[in-house]
Amino acid sequence: MARPWNFSAGPSALPEAVLQQAAAEMLDWHGSGMSVMEMSHRGKQFVQICDEAEQDLRDLLGVSDDYAILFMQGGATAENAIVPMNLIGRRGRAAADYVLTGQWSVKSHKEAAKYGDIHVAATSGSEVELDGQLQKPWTWVPPVETWKVRQDAAYLHFCSNETVGGVEFSDWPTADRLGVSDDVPLVVDASSHFLSRQLDVSRTGMVYAGAQKNAGPAGVTVVVIRRDLIGHALPVCPSAFDYANVAPEHSRFNTPPTYAIYVAGLVFKWIKAQGGVAALEQRNISKAQLLYGYLDRTNFYRNPIHAPVRSRMNVPFVLHDESLNDAFLKGADQAGLTQLKGHKSVGGMRASIYNAVPLEAVQSLVAYMQDFERRHG
Repeated sequence: MARPWNFSAGPSALPEAVLQQAAAEMLDWHGSGMSVMEMSHRGKQFVQICDEAEQDLRDLLGVSDDYAILFMQGGATAENAIVPMNLIGRRGRAAADYVLTGQWSVKSHKEAAKYGDIHVAATSGSEVELDGQLQKPWTWVPPVETWKVRQDAAYLHFCSNETVGGVEFSDWPTADRLGVSDDVPLVVDASSHFLSRQLDVSRTGMVYAGAQKNAGPAGVTVVVIRRDLIGHALPVCPSAFDYANVAPEHSRFNTPPTYAIYVAGLVFKWIKAQGGVAALEQRNISKAQLLYGYLDRTNFYRNPIHAPVRSRMNVPFVLHDESLNDAFLKGADQAGLTQLKGHKSVGGMRASIYNAVPLEAVQSLVAYMQDFERRHG
């Protein structure tokens, strides 16, 4: 049976080579006689798997030893609470600043508000005119120069790629641009474009990402955190979520999501074999240019996002006649193009074109969209 092209926003497509290797090793990992699912998380076999995954990720991102790499549980949603529980009290007053650019950063802000004084440094939750066009809420990013960041904030949080809305922010600001001291570190939810483009981790205090976009299966969340930020957890923080416990144990303080870490490690090795993050970024640019190029040439479909902050990973679009939505999705499924329905909160369509989605998939999608337009335009 031919595999369809999978445009799911997550859990998303995994590289076929990774799936094949995981299948081949399912019953017997490297002559151990065991599946990875059956291994002790403290046994030598899994320790090797976990340590290799950590080192491979460190190599891919160019992460220095000033940072710890943690494999956490609970997804990015859990990190919305784990981050403030670990960091909000580090400067003596429970205060942090958040930039809101879509549904995920709004959720992060709402969760953090349970733990202290959370200030909105900037928001795109209103209409604004940009480049002569009216932009709806959550389709644009406030310029860094307009952010109002407090000098005593324990950290500044933002989501660098909003999965639902398709807004991507890659210009991570420095403290001097923000007009604050270096003691206000950036904390970045990079879930939906982690490992899809080169990211300078050294400009941040912490980057975190749910693996189920570009880094592996659901069940593990990657945290890259500067070591000097560890050790300030609130008393209410569960011990298994305290970075000071997890870091020295190399993510094995308690039983971690062992199989998810194993598959993520295979993905990291696959990325290395493709030429690293830089090579994948060039492929992702080509895929995004192909899809956005077509959307910009037609009036039958429309992408609502301000062009400078369009996501390379998550491409929302709407049909000029929304009564055709069901017919579009039915035809797409029949053509082997799956998971294109937009998020329920925004409607329309969404194509998530992560690392494991090849150029051929985007070419097939554009060809189908052109054919549908010819038949219904």
